[in-house]
Amino acid sequence: MENRSGVRSGHLADGADGSSWDTGTEDDSGAVMKAVGRQIKLWREAAGLRQAELGAAIGYSEEMASCVERGRRASKPEFLDGADRVLEADGKLAAMRGDVAEARYPKKVRDLARLENDAGELGAYSNHNVHGLLQTEEHARALFGMRRPAYDDDEVDRHVAARMARQHIYDRRPAPLLTFVLEEVTLRRPIGGRAVLKRQLERLAEIAQLRHVEIQVMPTDREEHAGMAGELRVLKIKDGTTVGYSEAQLTSRLISDPREVQILEMRYGMIRAQALTPRESLAFIEKVRGET
Repeated sequence: MENRSGVRSGHLADGADGSSWDTGTEDDSGAVMKAVGRQIKLWREAAGLRQAELGAAIGYSEEMASCVERGRRASKPEFLDGADRVLEADGKLAAMRGDVAEARYPKKVRDLARLENDAGELGAYSNHNVHGLLQTEEHARALFGMRRPAYDDDEVDRHVAARMARQHIYDRRPAPLLTFVLEEVTLRRPIGGRAVLKRQLERLAEIAQLRHVEIQVMPTDREEHAGMAGELRVLKIKDGTTVGYSEAQLTSRLISDPREVQILEMRYGMIRAQALTPRESLAFIEKVRGET
């Protein structure tokens, strides 16, 4: 069943979580990939080239060219640009870069990105990771690289690209109100190493100074904590709908029941009240960065 925001209630997953990630060929992105593959094949055959020859001309293997033509792999922008040039397609193949870029992202991440883009206000409490909208590319890559069962390089690239694309929310106008509460441990755990952590802390300090963003830190020594049931998000959609979002080990759930959403709103309000203020939190982040 769909709520008024157009998002189907049920299980969704963020870019790093969920056990049901696929290659994108079982949802609408598969149709895009197959359509692009057919176009590349038609242009290649019209040029009288074999797959191996096209691949060699643009710096890819015959296997990769075959996978792209069959819609098994989403073509990277470099592949489309190279194919457009070699096959003299006059920009017709390169023009599909935007469609293919979106198709590379898992459908569940695209659904989440659309929900975030429809939100006029987003609040998020994170208890074990820096929130995805705050992560640097290096930090995100380190997280996906340690996933078990392990992702291959293409899957890591795909998930990192999807996560970074969601950060376009900062460029939206009018700007949405974004609030985040991070557990102190997320600022201290050296995911990817000390250098990656230091750059992540620098990124947090930069984002915290945006006018439409507030970042708060929940110190570990707090005796009262309303977020012990786990991380959560509350999103106020521009049409007036409010929805919640929560994550567990293998599943994530979009919450549209008004009674459950009210509980999440109450908990998030209490979490913010118990955390350091935004000004205190920025000073705390700078202090941890100096110690890193």
